[in-house]
Amino acid sequence: MTPLEFWTACSTNGIVLDKEQVDTLERYHDELIYWNQRVNMISRKDEENVWERHILHSLTLLKAVDIKQKARVLDVGTGGGLPGIPVKVARPDIKIVMVDSIRKKTTMTEMFAQHTALKDMTVINTRAEDLALESQYRQAFDVVISRAVARTSAVLSWVTNLVKPTGYCAFMKGGELIDELAEAAEQHPRWTITEHPIRVFGQPWFEENDKKVIVCRQR
Repeated sequence: MTPLEFWTACSTNGIVLDKEQVDTLERYHDELIYWNQRVNMISRKDEENVWERHILHSLTLLKAVDIKQKARVLDVGTGGGLPGIPVKVARPDIKIVMVDSIRKKTTMTEMFAQHTALKDMTVINTRAEDLALESQYRQAFDVVISRAVARTSAVLSWVTNLVKPTGYCAFMKGGELIDELAEAAEQHPRWTITEHPIRVFGQPWFEENDKKVIVCRQR
């Protein structure tokens, strides 16, 4: 997929980006591939498919949930900045904190974030459960996002004290999740958990791999 094909796919699917945003994402795309040779952030076999399987995939989150203006967002287990950086580029109004427990990944993500020249992006080398121990972050986030980090029940355990009472979580996952979501519902009865399939016109990979967003809201 070329940058133009990516832009066309976004436009066709209601994800609105201007040329400057696409240029920023192209710079991020190129840096992610370059540095992935040195710090493993995505699968090497996916390097030829970064546009659709990583950047476009991250942006489909915006189709599944409505993030309010100037929301405060937490990206848990961000790795190389996914989905946080693409979401922030598309939504420069939000304030985003991206956390990962692996220092070499947060070092890379911080560099990528700086190169976007966007404000209100913070990268922290920590675990989400440790972030919850800091008073400034307790019940501080409108939305918590993650992409293929851990089982839903585990991520909810980490972030419960980080989400505002009116906030919600949106976890990007794939495959059959019946048992996983049943486990999460049993362990976290005060959360309502719903599954939202990702459908991207012209991009069958998403449906073929059963990509979805799991939305968790407090009762």
